[in-house]
Amino acid sequence: MQTKFLRQVVEYVIGKQFEPLVDIIGDEKYVNEFLIAKKLGIEINQTRNILYKLSDYGLVSSTRKKDSRKGWYTYFWKIEILKSLEFLSEIIEKRINNLNNQIKSRETKRFYYCETCNVEHSEDNALLNDFTCGECGNVFVLKDNVKNIRDYKKESDNLEKEIVLLKEEISKLREKEGKRKNRVIKKELKLVKEKRAKQRAVNKLAKLKLNNSVKEKDKKRLIKNKPKKSPHKINKRLVKKKSKKKRK
Repeated sequence: MQTKFLRQVVEYVIGKQFEPLVDIIGDEKYVNEFLIAKKLGIEINQTRNILYKLSDYGLVSSTRKKDSRKGWYTYFWKIEILKSLEFLSEIIEKRINNLNNQIKSRETKRFYYCETCNVEHSEDNALLNDFTCGECGNVFVLKDNVKNIRDYKKESDNLEKEIVLLKEEISKLREKEGKRKNRVIKKELKLVKEKRAKQRAVNKLAKLKLNNSVKEKDKKRLIKNKPKKSPHKINKRLVKKKSKKKRK
């Protein structure tokens, strides 16, 4: 079903003959533009032109790689599936609105046509021309709108059914895209947390080193500035030791 919708998008933008493009770049993988040209059986410049036209609507995206030997860039392309289906949804909704307007107009207004030229005119336009064809001179005939109304309603009903299926596909893709974005966000948050944890560890280690360095400096300063014992006190101790020896 998805492929069918993508083919409709390609047909609308660049023509029915290029529908096989969907089979080449509709797999969510980037494909070499030269390979695309080869599979389509057209020149590379023509391939680029149709891809650029799709790109103008945001329906395809590209990436490029530089050839290390030749020095030029080669482009790789893929279809943006979600954007393409949303684009198709807008087109179908406009068609449905136009058909509903046509139905309303046919139900409330009268139209005339020339049987020879098969040209239709609104009642106001027919009145301005005196209900006479300016090309062949035949008198206009009142048109029966029943068949037109029936055909418009049938087409509108078919499009309504189609857009229901299309919106289901869009909903699935949006859900899938939402999950993918959540995974990316969680991964980024995890990396941020790990980075912050590493930074905290580095800061803690640096602080610890700084504290140890300060303590070591303070210790050296205390040792350096420790007051020396006075010679008077040292002599008193020697005198006491000598007097103890004499008593013995």
